[in-house]
Amino acid sequence: MLQILSITLPIFILIGLGFFAVRFEVISREQIRGLGSFVITFALPALVLKAVSDSPFQEVMNWQYLLAYCAGSLIVYLLGLLFALRVRREPLDTGAISALGMAVSNSGFVGYPIVAMLLGPAAAIGLALNMLVEHLLIIPLSLTLAEAGRQQGSTGKVLRETARRLARTPLIIAMLVGLLLSLLEARLPAIPGKVVDMLASASAPVALFVIGGSLYGLKLHGLFAELRMIAVGKLLLHPLAVFLLFSLLPDVDPVLMVAGVLFASAPMLSVYPIFGQRFGVEGRCAAALLFTTLMSFFTISLLIGIMKPHL
Repeated sequence: MLQILSITLPIFILIGLGFFAVRFEVISREQIRGLGSFVITFALPALVLKAVSDSPFQEVMNWQYLLAYCAGSLIVYLLGLLFALRVRREPLDTGAISALGMAVSNSGFVGYPIVAMLLGPAAAIGLALNMLVEHLLIIPLSLTLAEAGRQQGSTGKVLRETARRLARTPLIIAMLVGLLLSLLEARLPAIPGKVVDMLASASAPVALFVIGGSLYGLKLHGLFAELRMIAVGKLLLHPLAVFLLFSLLPDVDPVLMVAGVLFASAPMLSVYPIFGQRFGVEGRCAAALLFTTLMSFFTISLLIGIMKPHL
């Protein structure tokens, strides 16, 4: 138990430091947003670039990992969408956003630090592959369905806008550059390589601090029934689905399997309320983010204890 807590407690202590830093006005919300921009624009792209470019191309493009994580995430998304539409009788736009909260993890800000402490370099490979699944499939699919539910704009327009946004995303650009360097078996020159190393090393602690600061001020607003549905989907069904998909594949690397399951166990991405804002459910999305992040301390700690024998 102490060994598990030695992995999860430092993660959540850093989140707590960010929370209380904003609570006691040591740092402002605007500064937290600036730190978040630094992480998403510079630190995490540097981490992905370093991990992908330093690894053999065959190791990076692990098709078993991509298949298991992609299929598991897609299954949970579709189940969440079906539950929202048929059981809760939500319209398509809000149902698509509810399902998004179940199927897309905060891979960079929460998942990576946890997996890195447990598995080391494999965490960065998993992060890079998760970016492909989340940013090229689940998020575009969710936004397209949500826009279709509002009957605003054609599907083609939504897809074009999403593609343009992705083409300018630093994480995607870093992933593509890293893949090219890996394919060519090339390495960054010494000085740029050192800069990338320094930026990459800042990603995990700053990301966790930002998560904590972002959580301050969020309220649960008595939405427990709705939050329970999203939290169960995100913290339990998503890692279970990914684990089952890995179990069906032959000769799976156990380290990457554990990485994929732990990434899937992380709470939803921190910009989830921003996605919900466009469709009038930002309050519910913010409450879900707070609730799942708090509950993830217990579920991730339990999951690490279950998954360690697989290493």
